[in-house]
Amino acid sequence: MKNNVKVLLIIEQCNPEWPSVPLVGYSFYKHISQLVDTTLVTHERNKAAMDKAHPERDIVYIPESKFIKSYYKIAAKLSQIKGKIIWPLYNTLTYPIYAEFNHQVYAKFKNSILGGEYDIVHALTPILPRYPVKAIRACKNTPFILGPVNGGVPFPKGFQAVARQEFSYFNFLRLIGRYIIPGYRETYEKADYILSGSTYTMNLIKNLFEIKTKKIELFYENGIDDLFIKHETKTSRIDKSYKKTINLLFVGRLVPYKGADILIEAISNLNLSIQEIIKLTIVGDGPEHKALKNQVSKLSLNDKVNFTGWVEQQETVSYYRDSDIFCFPSVREFGGAVVLEAMANGLPCIVINNGGIAEYVTEETGFKIDPISRDFVVKELTECIAKLVQNDDLRNGMSMNAIQRSRDFSWSAKAEKIVNIYSKLLESKAH
Repeated sequence: MKNNVKVLLIIEQCNPEWPSVPLVGYSFYKHISQLVDTTLVTHERNKAAMDKAHPERDIVYIPESKFIKSYYKIAAKLSQIKGKIIWPLYNTLTYPIYAEFNHQVYAKFKNSILGGEYDIVHALTPILPRYPVKAIRACKNTPFILGPVNGGVPFPKGFQAVARQEFSYFNFLRLIGRYIIPGYRETYEKADYILSGSTYTMNLIKNLFEIKTKKIELFYENGIDDLFIKHETKTSRIDKSYKKTINLLFVGRLVPYKGADILIEAISNLNLSIQEIIKLTIVGDGPEHKALKNQVSKLSLNDKVNFTGWVEQQETVSYYRDSDIFCFPSVREFGGAVVLEAMANGLPCIVINNGGIAEYVTEETGFKIDPISRDFVVKELTECIAKLVQNDDLRNGMSMNAIQRSRDFSWSAKAEKIVNIYSKLLESKAH
C-alpha cells in the first residue's frame, strides 16, 4: 500500500531496455513508485521504453534541442580512439547534454517545488559524483536527496599500465569540472541527504565538501530483482564423460581493466588435475576479444575456455545458473552489478579488493584479492580457484551464504529503505 508522500524523482537516465545506469535508474523508479506517490522527470530518449512499461504513470519527458542532438554526435566521435571510448573525455564533452536537461527541469518545476507540491525531491542519475542539480535552488522548504552517487575510484598503484590503456591521464578533467561547473558545490553542500554507492566515494564527498557524517549514508546503487534470487544452493555437475565438472564464469566487457586476461592466465597456472575438471565461460564482448582468444590459444586452453560474445542482459541468467564459481578480477569497479547477480544465483565470488564490488563480497561469500600487482593477483586468483574447486563443502557453504546476502540487495528492499529515509527527513523537517 502506498503512503501519501509525494516525491519528485529526477532520473535523467531511466530506461528498462538499456543496461548499466539507465537500468539502475529505472529499477529505483519502478520500486519506489510502488510505495509512494511519484512524479518522474526524465529525458525524452527514454519515452518509447517507458511508455511501453508505464503508459499510465505521471512521467514528464524533457526534450532535447536540435543543437544538442547534433552536438552529441560530434562529442561522441571526438571521445573515441580507434573505436574505443575515452570515458573521462566523453563525460566532459557530453556534459552540455546533461546541462540542458538540468536547466529545463529547474525551469519546469521551480514554481511547483517552491509552492510545496512535493514533499521530497530526489535526484538519482547520473550516478557519477560530478553533476549538479539545479532544482536544489527551489528546495527552500522541501528536503532534497541526492544519489546514490558513485565513482572516482582510482586505479591501483600496481596497475598503472592498465590505467594508461584506459586513458587515465585524462582524469584531470574531473578536477577541472569541480571548479568550473556551475552549481556543483552548491548541490552537495545544500543537499539535505546524500546516498553514496561506495565507501571510497563517500569519503571523497566528505572531504571535498566537508560533509557531516549525519547527512551522508553508504547506499549501494545496484540491486537485484526478487525473481532473480535463487532459493537453493549449487551442486556439482556431471559432464558427458561422467567426470565432475566445475564451471567458472566471467561476465563483463572485454576491456583491459576488467581482468579477463588475468583470469585466463590463472587458469593456465592451475595444477593439471584441477584443469581437467573445470571449464571457464567468458560472457561479454569488447575490444580485447581477439587478444583474449589469442591468449587462450597460446596457452593451449581452447578446450577449457568458451567465449559467448555479447548476450542480452536477460540471457545471462542461464549462464549464472549453469556455473559454480564467479571470477571477476576487475581492478577498478564502481558498482559491479554482475557480482550481485552472481551472488543471487548462488555463486561464490572471487573479486579484487578495490571499489564497490569488494564491499558486496564477505569472507562467507567468496574471496577478495588485494591489487598489489598483476603477478600477485594471478597467483592469489589461482589459489582461490583451486580452493573452491577442491573443497565442495566450502563452495556449497559460500553458495548458500551468497544467496542469503543477495537478498539485502533486492530492489524491493532498497526501495523500502529509501522510503524510510524520506520519512525520517520529513519528521526532522517537521521539528
